[in-house]
Amino acid sequence: MHYIKSFCFFLVMLVSVSVYAGPVDINTADAGTIADAINGVGEKKATDIVQYREANGPFASVDELANVKGIGMRTVERNRENLTVSAPMQ
Repeated sequence: MHYIKSFCFFLVMLVSVSVYAGPVDINTADAGTIADAINGVGEKKATDIVQYREANGPFASVDELANVKGIGMRTVERNRENLTVSAPMQ
């Protein structure tokens, strides 16, 4: 019984950490992190986002994510609270 309680506590803590992980910075995140953070975006599209960022520079806002082919404003709006952009390095 003690093991069951410990396991349940572990699961609750694991879920709590993922819920409070905070928004993902699309200017610094790798493709895997982006794919996990954006609902409706898989590994291929996340790779396209990273390639777009590398070719065009950092995103100035989350809205610019819609400039990536295959990402629309609907996807941006649905995921806005999970995303952020860092200020570009000068």
